[in-house]
Amino acid sequence: MMQFTLTGFKQDLGFRVFTFERVAADRSRTPCSIRADLSLVRAYGIRVQELPALCRDFLLQHDAGVQLLAATFTEDDMRHHADHLTAARVAAAERRKPMRRTAGNNAGAAWRAPERFTEASRTIGLKPPSEP
Repeated sequence: MMQFTLTGFKQDLGFRVFTFERVAADRSRTPCSIRADLSLVRAYGIRVQELPALCRDFLLQHDAGVQLLAATFTEDDMRHHADHLTAARVAAAERRKPMRRTAGNNAGAAWRAPERFTEASRTIGLKPPSEP
């Protein structure tokens, strides 16, 4: 199985260029690079921190028997990733339980101490529970 190890990156006129080492089954190493347009990354809501992993996955998918020495993470690849993220967010929102609403304005009354009978209560004609 092919492996890719990130060895670094550099900035090149609005592109982030990631360099990887392709490690073959016989442990031979081949350098390769992949470019990502940072303006497209922002347009599709992809975080810059995600780019190394996305580029590595891109190389793993596109390295079937053909050695890629230089490639570009295209707008179609970014759109596909953004669509996948959107679908995952929608699925997560559907799995969430609906928020439970408490009944009435007296929420939490069961654990609160009972209110004391006050003079204001007596003024409106209420009698304390101990008085007949």
